Amino acid sequence: MSLLLIQPSKLCFRKLVFVRSSPLHSDGFSSFLQQTPRHIIGADPCGGDVERLIIKNVSDRYSTYLEKKVPMELFDPMVTIGSSNGWVSTLKEDGIVRLQDDLNPIASDIEPKRISLPPLVTLPHCQTQIVTNVAMSSFSPEDDDCVVAVKFLGPQLSFCRPARSNSEWINVKIENPCFFSSSVMYSKKDDMFRIPGSGGHLIGSWDLKNHSKNPKLQSLRFQNLPKLRKAKRDLLKLSCYTSEHLVESRTTGETFLVKMYKKTVRFIKGIAKLKTELLMVFELDEEGNAVFTDNIGGLVIFLSKAEPFCLPASSFPGMYSNTVKMLLDVDESAYVSLKYTMISNTIYRDGFMAPYYIPPQ
Repeated sequence: MSLLLIQPSKLCFRKLVFVRSSPLHSDGFSSFLQQTPRHIIGADPCGGDVERLIIKNVSDRYSTYLEKKVPMELFDPMVTIGSSNGWVSTLKEDGIVRLQDDLNPIASDIEPKRISLPPLVTLPHCQTQIVTNVAMSSFSPEDDDCVVAVKFLGPQLSFCRPARSNSEWINVKIENPCFFSSSVMYSKKDDMFRIPGSGGHLIGSWDLKNHSKNPKLQSLRFQNLPKLRKAKRDLLKLSCYTSEHLVESRTTGETFLVKMYKKTVRFIKGIAKLKTELLMVFELDEEGNAVFTDNIGGLVIFLSKAEPFCLPASSFPGMYSNTVKMLLDVDESAYVSLKYTMISNTIYRDGFMAPYYIPPQ
């Protein structure tokens, strides 16, 4: 079980309620946006190739309409491949990954920032057309030390430093198939990109400073597992799709592994709609213990098609602590109370145009 370094030398529309219309750069509203995690709801067509951005403060009930124009293509799931720290990543047929700040509510639509990365290099027996997710080591790819990681479905993981004049991709081929469908995240605490293996029993970590051929591998030992009825265990084992997600709390230094179980509940126009049946959170320590917990204190975990993040609820009025908010599928929104093991799901027929949570900037 190893990761092989190949190039070691360089590093849907929904019914909306519009309750407020404000200029994008109003001082008070801009300050509000900077301090609040947001959910990108979608956009309102305004003619041509642009749309007006619609967002929602995650603790609010209603959506907010912004006088901010954004390109229509950013709501095309065939073009966008993920989001991290408010930057949306796109990949078109030309094989160029582009980072754009158009969907960031506090970014200018007069002078939007679009950063093109070097052409992708596809490793032998790998593919670079289908992307699992994108992660960044800092809030802006314009930072000199910022590293962008792109995890492709299959063996390839690629890194790039966009701000460097001689920027090139560093490509890693993952030999262990348990990582093939997993997502990558950046750990500020360890200054590493980390990938959970399928099932969550193994974590691979890439050290940004020590360019060794084999990254750190950590085996996890699950403890304090919840007791489930046999019928529930059979349902999870036989009928559910599982996924694992790593998320770090930068305010407390804690790292959590979230295990999610989803089940097909209906078909709409021939497309399967999934619903979350169970979610479990494990707190990780340096010794490799993954301890089940139903109490993450005053924290809220945000999982979406963007890079996951974790925030203290007390910093945002109206937000409930010890919860998980999810937008991991384009057609399901879910809220999980860990204390009461309660999942509140909503399945949307037409889905979300941009299933992203954006952290405070």
